[in-house]
Amino acid sequence: MTAYMALFGLFAYRALQNRSRLGWGLFLPVVFFIGLRHEVGGDWFQYLEIYEFFAEKSFADLLQDSEPGYALVNAMSYQLGWGAHGTNLICSLVFTWGLWRFCQAQPLPVLALVVAIPYLITVVAMGYTRQSVAIGLGMAALLSLERLQWLQFIGLVLLAALFHKTAVVLFGVGILLTSGGWWWRVPLMGLVGFLAYNAILADSVDRYILNYELASYQSQGAAIRVAMNALPSLVFLILRGRMSLSKTQLRMWSLIAYASLAMMLALLVVNSSTAVDRLALYLIPIQLFVWSRVPVRNGVIRPIWVQGVVFYSLSVLLVWLMFAAHAYAWLPYRFYPLTWLLS
Repeated sequence: MTAYMALFGLFAYRALQNRSRLGWGLFLPVVFFIGLRHEVGGDWFQYLEIYEFFAEKSFADLLQDSEPGYALVNAMSYQLGWGAHGTNLICSLVFTWGLWRFCQAQPLPVLALVVAIPYLITVVAMGYTRQSVAIGLGMAALLSLERLQWLQFIGLVLLAALFHKTAVVLFGVGILLTSGGWWWRVPLMGLVGFLAYNAILADSVDRYILNYELASYQSQGAAIRVAMNALPSLVFLILRGRMSLSKTQLRMWSLIAYASLAMMLALLVVNSSTAVDRLALYLIPIQLFVWSRVPVRNGVIRPIWVQGVVFYSLSVLLVWLMFAAHAYAWLPYRFYPLTWLLS
């Protein structure tokens, strides 16, 4: 538990000292913390099997995989002699890049990263390797969408879907956000979504239905994680008029807030909580977006609210590490270079 607390404390201290700038000097420590973990995460050994499966596949076979991006990263790591840790390091680099870009766009970047540590970094990035890459690219895509950079948004979502097909759900945000020029944007987004579905998702729809719906897989704690999105969503919908947001930001994050609240209802009617839980991961950025804005009022940072957000985030981290059903797979934290030296 010490390693997780040290990472959290590093950024929490900077947030409490009102150091709002998130320098790139702290980028690599986060990349290495995630990417060079050893036997950490609930699916660690399953990912080792995946690495071995893709290691000596031909380039053509890799491209035919349902998630070719992740397959290619595994093959590249094998060719370079980096092993499965190399795969994790590359995936960590992409995820952290997206996270860093997103945090830097917030009014209190360090505080946004503090909010990300308990679940997005600790659980998602260190447990769901493939989907973490998709989420990191998805966060960068949301920034492009805020700025109405449509081609960049489409490209990032398609790239994310090469690592985890569920990323195509982000196209829904883009379609709903269209206003002026709807006569060409809606058909374009519809066409891109259709092509993405056929190129990436269609061949494995049956498998996803089997795994997520018919088998009725249940994610322990799904309701809590979805509620973690719903709470800042409610706060946003109440306080959005006080936030200095552009018209596009207001519309986009309102859509995401409503989607987060809809996930709470979905848990009641959808047979598989895992399906809802995994889709809700793409809505986690609203936690970073809202909690990094709550302490700012009329351009003034209110320390008491910064302290409140830090305390809330620390509570989430401690509760998960001490009481989550699968937290044992994260404890103790092992750093690969040290493990290798001591072996």
